[in-house]
Amino acid sequence: MSVVLVAGFMTLLDVSIVNVALPSIRTDLRLSSAELQWVLSGYALTFGLLLVPAGRFGDARGRRNAFIAGLAVFTLASAAAGLATGALWLIVARLVQGAAAGVVNPQVSGLIQQLFSPAERGRPFGLLGATIGISTAVGPLLGGLLIQVFGAAEGWRWIFYINLPIGIVAILLGAKWIPGRPPQERERESLDPVGVVLLGIGVVALLLPLVQEQQWKGSAKWLLVVAAVAVLAGFVAWERRFARSGTSVIDLSLFKVRSYGLGALVGLFYFGGFTSIFFTFTLLLQSGLHYSALEAGLAATPFALGSAVAAAVGGRIVNRYGRPLVVAGLLLVGLGLGGTELALHLVPGLGAGFATALPLLIAGIGSGLVISPNQTLTLAEVPVRRAGSAGAVLQTGQRIGTAVGIAAAGAVFFSQLARHGGDWDRAFQASLWVTIGFVVVALIAAVADVLGGSRGSGGADGTGGRGDQQGQPGRQGKGHR
Repeated sequence: MSVVLVAGFMTLLDVSIVNVALPSIRTDLRLSSAELQWVLSGYALTFGLLLVPAGRFGDARGRRNAFIAGLAVFTLASAAAGLATGALWLIVARLVQGAAAGVVNPQVSGLIQQLFSPAERGRPFGLLGATIGISTAVGPLLGGLLIQVFGAAEGWRWIFYINLPIGIVAILLGAKWIPGRPPQERERESLDPVGVVLLGIGVVALLLPLVQEQQWKGSAKWLLVVAAVAVLAGFVAWERRFARSGTSVIDLSLFKVRSYGLGALVGLFYFGGFTSIFFTFTLLLQSGLHYSALEAGLAATPFALGSAVAAAVGGRIVNRYGRPLVVAGLLLVGLGLGGTELALHLVPGLGAGFATALPLLIAGIGSGLVISPNQTLTLAEVPVRRAGSAGAVLQTGQRIGTAVGIAAAGAVFFSQLARHGGDWDRAFQASLWVTIGFVVVALIAAVADVLGGSRGSGGADGTGGRGDQQGQPGRQGKGHR
């Protein structure tokens, strides 16, 4: 668990840590706005692209080898990014980095499913939730600290170099501690290459106009979304046909399970709101109020602290309370974001960082009660043999939600900024309502699950219902430990 969580932390940290370094990167390498956007969004694009096929590969051929290979490529790509001397070099390194992160992350949730029985998974998923929350929220703080220590010209390079010693140690310990799968137990059936290609084309066509929303002007870019819907419809038809004779890349029957289908919907919309606030909040603080990178990172720290503590607690109590715990978390997030809106209205200008500390702490506590419990409950009824691909589908939804949320909040932010003559406070407050809207939709999905009579895991005890009766029993992992 230590190895996989550290690796997961590194890959998710690189989603947010680059935000505060963008001004330094732009100055040092003389990047255009479009090139700078690709440094940020290219990582997210290839990350989302590789999640599902990598999860399926780990399920079929063994998760340890996929994990170590992905981590090795991620570490090398981090070194390449730190050594970059121009735009193309850095963009390619970030694309490779994102693809490697997409290989590593499905193995994390898959290994938790493999090594722990259903009743035991609350605590490790709680730690995973804390890892997700901390990595996303603490990224700006850590990035700002590195830039403060090493200077603007070299600090952004250390954002990538810091991955090197951690990655090397994680590779060595992963090879030693993570149980492998004997060759005779590996699946020999097809990995569904047609399904993988169709899904890849659909995901790229869906994500590309979202991550490039600010750079690609005009409405023609949204035709890619229409194309994505058509390709994904073809993907679903192919998967249904392929499932009759082999194991498809995504088991569509999982979406008939209430806990999985609604849990994935909660994750999709919650990540649309949860991550977009850091994008617009950082813009407000650094570009609007002229906070330093370190000061902007410190302003987001209350959210990170609340999320870390609550995620660990949520993992311990999720089996007792089930999906109502997620509902309570979402209500707290909504309350915290509403309080943030009120605080900025009462204390505009330079005092924003202090005024928002308490409401962001409340939102962070709520976030910790959403991410890890929702992951635990959503995957509770998934057979262990499909744990990697099921977790990857969940994460792909989260990446899509992140892209949609940032595009929507960013569009409102910049339109309000232009309309009101550079009023950064008003622009952020308007974008915050978009964030709150995503959280409300996630809340509706969670309430629907509760009212539907499901605790999200086939029962309040977290035993997982039928999930571990359909594949390897979860307790097989005990021998490995």
